[in-house]
Amino acid sequence: MAQLNINGKSVTVDVEDDTPLLWVLREQVGLTGTKYGCGIGQCGACTVQLDGAALRSCVMPVAAVTPQQKVTTIEGLGAEQPHPLQLAWAELDVAQCGYCQSGMLMAAAALLAQNPDPSEAQIRSEISNICRCGTYARVLAGIQLAAQRMRASAPAHSAPAARN
Repeated sequence: MAQLNINGKSVTVDVEDDTPLLWVLREQVGLTGTKYGCGIGQCGACTVQLDGAALRSCVMPVAAVTPQQKVTTIEGLGAEQPHPLQLAWAELDVAQCGYCQSGMLMAAAALLAQNPDPSEAQIRSEISNICRCGTYARVLAGIQLAAQRMRASAPAHSAPAARN
């Protein structure tokens, strides 16, 4: 048995400890947005977030995830309102076949949460997901557009008031 916090909900699943998180999400929990690609953690189609960090779920045994850790899948990204990345993806028509896109979005969201103003080099370095259709230029543009919009909508920090 494994107890998980997935997209803000506590879930108990009856699986072997070595079952990859990917298969728990897809087969036991029914969240099929996370995709199987390579099975060895290379392609990134299975990317989810664990406590905000991008994680390749096909190589993460479910026993390595504690009940206190927060797993976020593509279904949980922008659950209440679309994430700026999802809006940029749609606006720029980033996806072609779309198979890799849930993993791309999860990796990009983790990057922007850590670095709201990444350079092109940082994006290229951090987003190592494979897109078989080769939409990398549109992925880069989508991340840059979402980052720009997120920075523009962030509350401005006011300077502390002067003391008399």
